[in-house]
Amino acid sequence: MSAFQGPAGRYAPSPSGDLHFGNLRTAVLAWLFARQSGRRFYMRVEDIDSERSSEESAQRQLEDLAALGIEWDDPVLYQHERGAAYAEALAALPTYECYCTRRDIREAASAPHAQPGMYPGTCRNLTDQERASRRSLLHTEGRLPAVRLKAQAPEWTVRDALRGEYTGAVDDVILKRGGRVDQAQAGDWAYNLAVVVDDGYQGVDQVVRGDDLLASAPAQAYLAHLLGYAEPGYVHVPLVVSRGGRRLAKRDGAVTLREMAPDGDYRPVVEAIAASLGHPGVGTLAELAQAFEPADLPREPWVWA
Repeated sequence: MSAFQGPAGRYAPSPSGDLHFGNLRTAVLAWLFARQSGRRFYMRVEDIDSERSSEESAQRQLEDLAALGIEWDDPVLYQHERGAAYAEALAALPTYECYCTRRDIREAASAPHAQPGMYPGTCRNLTDQERASRRSLLHTEGRLPAVRLKAQAPEWTVRDALRGEYTGAVDDVILKRGGRVDQAQAGDWAYNLAVVVDDGYQGVDQVVRGDDLLASAPAQAYLAHLLGYAEPGYVHVPLVVSRGGRRLAKRDGAVTLREMAPDGDYRPVVEAIAASLGHPGVGTLAELAQAFEPADLPREPWVWA
């Protein structure tokens, strides 16, 4: 039996370094939307990328979120422990092996009739003989094929609390990454599969995240549909950006919690987050929860000064 109960919201950072101000702001928004709607709120550590993730980073992130005043319902879910669930989901989906290298995909994407950002379907309709030949070549090179979804719908519509209905293309997304045989990891599961399986498992029916991920929502909702999960509602919130209009990154200066509050006084950080949400002068998340109105959330990116 699952330890999780819905309805729920969640925050799911990738433990590849300390969270910066933009990450923290999105985490606060996810918490606010969940708590104001009476949902549980779960924390998920998206650590399937074993090359970039670390246990130390995950612990620091959880400590920082707690220090801000975010509290969550137990237990914390770690994706690196979820391989069996992803394998079970993969077996239930229509899939095909993909033998393309990144260079193959780039070259195919530059063809005259290619759809920008979409896999061109190079390996989708290969004959059995062609598959055997390409599989043999990969084996000789010491590589494994990727596994892609064989999507049956060209597009899917999701509901976003800030944008209304959004219809986007459904790609043959990668569900399990390929790569070299000698470098194969348990973390070869792809984000698009893992996030959908885990949302279904945790009873997450409200996904709050940055609006740079809006275009990925239709394919993920379609995957949820195929796996028999209830499709979540979405809230794609505006990002924090640099003065140049780029998504805020660590290279933009001292923007992590520990850099912003080296003395352990986090109130100015909470005040900055609250001000970015239209509530200047609020200094605790408890106060922000009382003042926050989802309908009043600014719809434009917030510029990090």
